[in-house]
Amino acid sequence: MIVLAIDTCDSRGSVAVLEEDCLLKVVSHDSQEDYSSWLLPAVGECLQGSELQMEDVEAYAVATGPGSFTGVRVGLTTVKAWAEVYGKRIVAVSRLRALAMEASGGAALVAVFANAQRGQVFGAIYQREGTGLARLGAEMVMAPGKFVEAAAEFGNDGSIGWVSADAECVVSEEAWKARERRREKVERVSSVRAPMIGRIGLAELAEGRFTEALALDANYVRRSDAEIFWKGRTTHGG
Repeated sequence: MIVLAIDTCDSRGSVAVLEEDCLLKVVSHDSQEDYSSWLLPAVGECLQGSELQMEDVEAYAVATGPGSFTGVRVGLTTVKAWAEVYGKRIVAVSRLRALAMEASGGAALVAVFANAQRGQVFGAIYQREGTGLARLGAEMVMAPGKFVEAAAEFGNDGSIGWVSADAECVVSEEAWKARERRREKVERVSSVRAPMIGRIGLAELAEGRFTEALALDANYVRRSDAEIFWKGRTTHGG
């Protein structure tokens, strides 16, 4: 099974091609170029480096968020178009789930977070179930200290494994001091998510789980500025 994986959720996006569990090629977004102009050439480079054509790709795995509205939208719109043209399946993957799958520690609870800008983090809490992870509650966006406190409540005084490419978002928070006293640390992982998104996609496809193009939807978690502005106007009678 050949899968093309795409992550355009923030400025550190990437694309990757995997054949079964073998990573054939990965290209990272390491510039300020807009995804609208970067994505297609990057996919072309990825396929060329794998000695493949788009017709050889059997499915797509794409990060549906959380992240920037523009970035997520570009990735999903592009994958939808390919799926319709080539008649291929799609696996929708949360970027936070991909982050959680990078955890190497043995803690029963895993708290993952990513910089959401504006003094906030996107976060989620997962519980180990056998060799997999099950999310507890919804994905969230909140102040870093509040996320640490929320994770501690889920932990119920137990040990928590912390995973992020943005450890600096929480380690200076007052709430983090209590975790430090428990000798907990943030496991710092790479910001390149596409390879893990592809591996999750392969696992989902093996279980017969996938999404049709028309059903593919974004998971922004945070409301858009336009929605906030509109609600503010209606609340104040504007």
